[in-house]
Amino acid sequence: MTNQASFSARLTSAITSRKTPACVGLDPKPGMLPPIFREAAAKSPADLAAIFETFCREVIDAVAGLVPIVKPQAACFESLGPDGMLALAGVINHAHAKGLLVLADTKRGDIGSTAEAYAAGWLWGSWGADAMTVNPYLGLDSLEPFVQACEEHKAGMFVLVKTSNPGSRDFQDLEIEGTTLYGHVAKGVEALAERTAGSERYGAVGAVVGATWPKQLDEMRAAMPHSWILVPGFGRQGGRASDVRAAFHEDGLGAIVVSARDIIYAHAREEINGGLGEKEWQTAVERATHDMIDRLAADTPAAALR
Repeated sequence: MTNQASFSARLTSAITSRKTPACVGLDPKPGMLPPIFREAAAKSPADLAAIFETFCREVIDAVAGLVPIVKPQAACFESLGPDGMLALAGVINHAHAKGLLVLADTKRGDIGSTAEAYAAGWLWGSWGADAMTVNPYLGLDSLEPFVQACEEHKAGMFVLVKTSNPGSRDFQDLEIEGTTLYGHVAKGVEALAERTAGSERYGAVGAVVGATWPKQLDEMRAAMPHSWILVPGFGRQGGRASDVRAAFHEDGLGAIVVSARDIIYAHAREEINGGLGEKEWQTAVERATHDMIDRLAADTPAAALR
């Protein structure tokens, strides 16, 4: 990364500039694409990769002036092999060209030199994302190579703490020494966030806490005052604006709320797409983005950003 400002400073600036903490997830899937893309999507992996890139670029064009950050889901592109990964590179480059921050949803996690390689590739090497998601369940030492990359290259990372899926209860809610497993992870994340914050309010190390767990969001905000909280699960997965309120500090900062399917596939939402033709799917994306922004402003401290 060549930016002089830290990831946290860049994120703060982007959120205050756009006046919203909304993040658009880029999760392209063949069967959900707007109708105008579907015939081409039925062809080879190379053709589908090209469609994914075009679709995501056009989503970015629709939302670039509205939101501060986008979150491409690496798995959607990895499923197409080398062609998919080249498409992902094009999407990341296009987002940056449009002035957006990019959070690569990679959920990587490993030890030693392998973790160093993941961090190098995603945070300052070929991919050059502004931040990435990281799995902590190999232990705190497995996070250290990512933390060092963030410190050296002004990048950010979001550690899985309490994920939005129902099955997160299976392990993350287990109690150990009087605290849930996710509580232990949160303690480690906060220590790293405070360490990387320096004189700033938030550090380079953030947390992932799902919108589907509003009570846990309240608990985690208190436990991690120096951490940005990435909140997936808004919209289609069941998270409402009122559910994510606790992720914020009173001035509307401290959280990024993600919506993917409700926005990028808004052409399939009758209440959003009413009256639009097939070629106007980007207008549906814009409408859905405005709807999310308005709901966050109405029911969370994000109102303070306006």
